[in-house]
Amino acid sequence: MPIIKSAKKAMRQAEKRTALRKPFKTKLKNTVKKVLTTAKTDKEAAKKELSAAYKAIDIAAKKNILHKNTAARRKSRLAKAVEAEKK
Repeated sequence: MPIIKSAKKAMRQAEKRTALRKPFKTKLKNTVKKVLTTAKTDKEAAKKELSAAYKAIDIAAKKNILHKNTAARRKSRLAKAVEAEKK
């Protein structure tokens, strides 16, 4: 536990920010997982899920939960994974 007053405040701020970011990170993880599992069975449904995953990634990037380059990389890899499952 922090002893210094500024460290205590920093801890409170970190907890608050973590709580605010958690729903976006959870939604992001769930949608990406759903796309990858759907891609193995139904390709057309995976395409629809892919747009939902893109939206979740874009929102996370906009809210500074993900860096913009990380978001772009994840979208690219996700699209590649869906296309690879098609073949």
